[in-house]
Amino acid sequence: MPEALIEETKPSDRESSRLAALYSIGILDTPAEPAYDAITRLAADYFEADSAIIAFADETRVWVKSHCGEALRELPRANSIFDMVLTADGPLVIADIRRHPQFQRQKVHLRTQNVVFIAATPVHADGSIVGMLTILRRQSRDVLQENELRTLQNLATMVSSQLELHKLRTDSKRQRTRPSRTASEVPASPSWPRNSDLRRAIDRREFVLHYQPVVELKSLRIVGLEALIRWQHPERGLLSPVDFIPVAEDCGLILPIGDWGLAEACNQIQAWTRENPENGSLRVCVNLSARQFSREGLTDHVESLLQQSGTSSHQLGLEMTESSLIPNMNTATEVLEGLRALGVAISMDDFGTGYSSLSYLHSFPIDVLKIDRSFVGRMTDGDHPLQIVRTIIELARVLGMDVVAEGIETSEQYQLLHQMGCRFGQGYLFARPMPAEQVNTLLQLPGRVLPHSHTLQQNAVAYMA
Repeated sequence: MPEALIEETKPSDRESSRLAALYSIGILDTPAEPAYDAITRLAADYFEADSAIIAFADETRVWVKSHCGEALRELPRANSIFDMVLTADGPLVIADIRRHPQFQRQKVHLRTQNVVFIAATPVHADGSIVGMLTILRRQSRDVLQENELRTLQNLATMVSSQLELHKLRTDSKRQRTRPSRTASEVPASPSWPRNSDLRRAIDRREFVLHYQPVVELKSLRIVGLEALIRWQHPERGLLSPVDFIPVAEDCGLILPIGDWGLAEACNQIQAWTRENPENGSLRVCVNLSARQFSREGLTDHVESLLQQSGTSSHQLGLEMTESSLIPNMNTATEVLEGLRALGVAISMDDFGTGYSSLSYLHSFPIDVLKIDRSFVGRMTDGDHPLQIVRTIIELARVLGMDVVAEGIETSEQYQLLHQMGCRFGQGYLFARPMPAEQVNTLLQLPGRVLPHSHTLQQNAVAYMA
């Protein structure tokens, strides 16, 4: 890619400063605060609006922190009202969106019904626009008078003041809980990667997705793919997620990184479907972190991404581990039911490795169990590991779930799984994770059947005989 084009895709210094101000506040993914609800109620009452929202925007999403009226939680950042406010660098008033060119071209995402009038003003922090206060009406009205616009801006200033108080409280809490260190306890050099390294990688779009095929074991036909994130570091090369995901989890950057991956996968699904409509039967599964999964607005966010990319819900699968589900059972059940209502498949990854799995399968609407690679890898070591895998396969059958075996690396493992009735699998025996461009080649194979399928199937038949 030419350097000039690369430069064009990098966020501006203004956006980097804006994001730095946003994350320094620590306002995202935090519990509701009554002060914001009071402001949205006041705005809705004063302007006789059907809805009022206070929202903050990171790289990919507009987080609705407070609402009065119709419940809104999350919106895509791209083509949002927030981006229009950011471009205007000031208040935005649209008396009738039906006559506004961007809305006529359906380029603005608005998850509310029959809205006609919009007025939004920026919320600032550290000199940057980090959010907005917006009022929405289902009936048109004249543009805001000067005193009305001033009132809306004053309300936004109240939000900014609350942000400052929130930041002071957060900084004070961090200071109180930070352990003191003697000079000998201070590390000689910071570990890598640091928060700033990950932030720079986000800004420079250095993260990429690789895809590993999921095959039907009987036919060795590609039926889906798992999206796996990698870091294409300019100096260190291609990095595995184990090198950076734990740090991203600790510092909170797992949210923008994970949301980017989810959006990228949806766009790639649509690209494959456009290239060949038969690829519409593929399901691409994306791993969700515990922090992504714990958000109440996850269902709204996924629905928005599906609509934005034009991807069908049956083409997307979401994978989470048992440890993501257990901490808050009520929230987990609500989120999973919402995702299932969309038609998105839910997979439990690393099944059987962490908690009392059996007691939770009846509680959660799970579609797919994934047999952890540690079990698959030990199948040939003795009867006990083999019996564990056989039990999981039978359990999935009884509960009406699909089962996918991970980490299949040898013909013997494949043959055993095939013999036990495991329907799907993935692993190096079939294909390694690869860039989307290489996946294109596999998807063009007749029937999407792997080229070495005949040999594997012959060996399996001979083994079972």
